[in-house]
Amino acid sequence: MKNIPLSALVGLFFTALYFLGALFAPLLAPYGMAEVVGDVWEPSSAEFWLGTDNIGRDLLSRMIYGGRTTIFIATVATIISFTTGAVVGIFAAVAGGWIDQVLSRFVDLIMSIPTLIFALVVLSVTPVTVPMLILVMGLLDSTRVFRLARAVAVDIEVMDFVEAARLRGERTAWIIFREILPNALSPLVAEMGLRFIFMVLFVSTLSFLGLGVQPPEADWGGIVKENKDGIVYGIPAALLPAFAIATLAISVNLVADWVLNRTTSLKGGRG
Repeated sequence: MKNIPLSALVGLFFTALYFLGALFAPLLAPYGMAEVVGDVWEPSSAEFWLGTDNIGRDLLSRMIYGGRTTIFIATVATIISFTTGAVVGIFAAVAGGWIDQVLSRFVDLIMSIPTLIFALVVLSVTPVTVPMLILVMGLLDSTRVFRLARAVAVDIEVMDFVEAARLRGERTAWIIFREILPNALSPLVAEMGLRFIFMVLFVSTLSFLGLGVQPPEADWGGIVKENKDGIVYGIPAALLPAFAIATLAISVNLVADWVLNRTTSLKGGRG
């Protein structure tokens, strides 16, 4: 703990707080996620700590369940993004030749279309379910991970220990998973924190636009959308989930920066 800077400790504390809140949401929430328990936009009180929302549901309960949904979707989408992007990116670097060119040009084509517009088009013609949302987000974001993984793998791929593995007759899968991937983890892990933040913002934006998590399910972007009209009347119900999104993004970013600073040097091989 002594070697961890204060900024990283703050980031770890709030990140752990949000993730624990998401994990134990049913135990922490005082009311059900869609349960109407009061009048519209009631102020904070002993009964409703954060007040109520636009139809009288407890805002604290909505925030807790919304955090659970937001963090779950962002986490699974990030895992899909990195699993797909890192493996395909490293494979492209190792294979080289026309395989590398075809994969890279295909990724360039996908990246030439703005991610949000692409997602809106896909989700407008498919059922908007949580699995579909996760799949679309993960696959679209994997193009960014592909570019990073390929760029890192190209540098590692020419190192002596990779050449030695080739001379030993190791298969491509061995070279990818046992030689290159362990040495590419440092930048990839640091980037994972940033991509997780992007996923949180991405799903919140989609929900705000009406093509994300569907009511009565709660997520932070949807809560902002539901209560945005109250801002005109000085009601902070829409600002609370926006504050939660901002603090989670900052916290994860602080942790990612710390991880990056600790792992900046590239390992020289497995030894």
